[in-house]
Amino acid sequence: MTVVRAALTQTTWTGDKESMTARHEGFVREAADQGAQVICFQELFYGPYFGTVQDARYYEYAESVPGPTVERFASLAQELGIVVVLPVYEEEAPGVLYNTAAVVDADGRYLGKYRKTHIPQLPKFWEKFYFRPGNLGWPVFETAAGKVGVNICYDRHFPEGWRMLGLAGAEIVFNPSATAPSSKRLWELEQPASAVANGYFIGANNRIGRESDEFGEDAVTFYGSSYFVGPDGNYVGDVASTDQSEVVVRDLDLDEVRRVRESWQFYRDRRPDQYDAITAP
Repeated sequence: MTVVRAALTQTTWTGDKESMTARHEGFVREAADQGAQVICFQELFYGPYFGTVQDARYYEYAESVPGPTVERFASLAQELGIVVVLPVYEEEAPGVLYNTAAVVDADGRYLGKYRKTHIPQLPKFWEKFYFRPGNLGWPVFETAAGKVGVNICYDRHFPEGWRMLGLAGAEIVFNPSATAPSSKRLWELEQPASAVANGYFIGANNRIGRESDEFGEDAVTFYGSSYFVGPDGNYVGDVASTDQSEVVVRDLDLDEVRRVRESWQFYRDRRPDQYDAITAP
């Protein structure tokens, strides 16, 4: 049995980048104290969810990847021996910005990054104002905690990305999010369905609280409910609360990936020769 102890965070916006970063350093230590080998933070973890509005002042949250935040958590990862998945706002160049997740291995090595592929432009989710669509595909990272992939928030609505990660050998896929009540039923359905269809574990985490001090009447309420789900579609342990800061720690038996895939044989029976219309413009 190959068991990986994995962790997710969900928390409120504190009001500034430094206190959010320090809070997440505490979450890493808390998870490591519980024996966690990998942890993923919520989407754009060190800032507010500024997609609620369209305001250029939030560009100041962007930084290079790797850069100061990645380096700060790389030191902590090395100290504690834990893999860290860091969803940050990336500036590749002035005016070239991405919604990104960096992956740092348990020895502190920066392994690479995923850039959010699908970018919404909807009321309260004005993300095209802030991000270019990702252009790195769906990399899978060989970490000390297994083969890890990332799909960020809105990406979860598109089945193709989940499948790309499975084809690349992912065992655990993290889906850091900032998602509001209009998508609550989708939150309950999509990750379990994707875990079954692709035969791997998914860790899905969401913010909590209403960022009224930042956005006033434009603020939305985030409902937490973070969870892990296995390749059989069942939750691993309980779903987190809707309104409390938590570090969700669960044991994932990676041998279950092989057992489920060999039982259901979705990879054997798929027919990519018949799917050309999927990629038609």
